[in-house]
Amino acid sequence: MGWKQKAKELFTAKEVFYLLTITILGFLLPLSFLLLATLSGVQYFLQSLTWFHWHSPEPFSFVFHLALYINPCILYVLVAVISITTLVQGLMGKITLLSDSSSPLLQLRLYVAWILLCAFQVCVGLGIEGSIAAGLYDDDDSSFGPQRGLLSRVVFLLGLHETTQVWCRMVVRPVVDDTVFGFKREEKWIEKVGMAGCLGTLWWWRLREEVEKLVVMAEEKKEESMDVGMSDFVGWWLYYLIVTIGMVRIVKGIIWMLMISLCRRRVTESSPLEASQNNDHKV
Repeated sequence: MGWKQKAKELFTAKEVFYLLTITILGFLLPLSFLLLATLSGVQYFLQSLTWFHWHSPEPFSFVFHLALYINPCILYVLVAVISITTLVQGLMGKITLLSDSSSPLLQLRLYVAWILLCAFQVCVGLGIEGSIAAGLYDDDDSSFGPQRGLLSRVVFLLGLHETTQVWCRMVVRPVVDDTVFGFKREEKWIEKVGMAGCLGTLWWWRLREEVEKLVVMAEEKKEESMDVGMSDFVGWWLYYLIVTIGMVRIVKGIIWMLMISLCRRRVTESSPLEASQNNDHKV
């Protein structure tokens, strides 16, 4: 009877709305990587046209110019802040000042979370609107240049998943908890499953090949002696930053498995010794 009551509480209208809101807003970070990779490929294409003097691009609309040149700069900074925070927490553990709900800076954290969330929504919205208006998603062939190996893609996916979790925990959840319930709630397993499922779907659909443009564009421009801009360098750095986060997660997982194995081995070795001591004591 207990599990039926828990199922009813889990699938109430308020809980379903909360789950959908958490998932959609948490999805902004993976979408940011997809958007930055797409715009990076477009910038390379337009720069190559001008570089090789094939023809001059036609004048862009204001929305497309905003989405192509101004919007990515802001989005790079926002994504970099979340990624660096994830790497720091991966190396040093959770920061108590950011995770303590009794801290006097709780209200300030909530304001910062609102600002970051709104900034991400505006940047991703403008970027997608400008990209669709320019027809950037009409071509289904998203591959470009040399493809990364399976191991590199898996490590990047692990790093992106870890970064998305930190984004949800530090930015999305405080805002949604305060708006929907008015207090901080404990994270449930279904929220993690929903976010992991959406991220895996986006990864399989387009992101696994599209995101590699962040690193490929800079390498291609360097090989062709084209000007490598700051956005190209930041995209290249951001890609390997996420890979580093994935490697840290793998190393921590290996260390955790080794510690569990050593603890079980010690328990197994100590059990016969304790039994022998008990037998001697009885004698």
